[in-house]
Amino acid sequence: QVQLVESGGGLVQAGGSLTLSCAASRSIVSINTIGWYRQAPGKQREWVARIIRGAYINYAEPVKGRFTISADNAKNTVSLQMNGLKPEDTAVYYCHVHTDQDNNYWGQGTQVTVSS
Repeated sequence: QVQLVESGGGLVQAGGSLTLSCAASRSIVSINTIGWYRQAPGKQREWVARIIRGAYINYAEPVKGRFTISADNAKNTVSLQMNGLKPEDTAVYYCHVHTDQDNNYWGQGTQVTVSS
């Protein structure tokens, strides 16, 4: 079992920045994959960024060059630094963990709203 708690969402103007944080209830060092998804109104949840085995980082095309994911293994947290925000980045952002036992865990989500 892994509990995930996100924080850091809010309202920002286009071009601005926000940093999301996800606190995990256990060590994330050995977790298979930890990362972020988002879901905009009326759309399916989509993957944003992830860290695989603590070493490999991937980004979805729409956020490449603007978002940065990082992990603090000592604090069991993963962050998403979002720069150059666009109105289309507006969504509920979810922290996600996938374990070696093929289990998936989600946080409760945090709202990010980007005004034009």
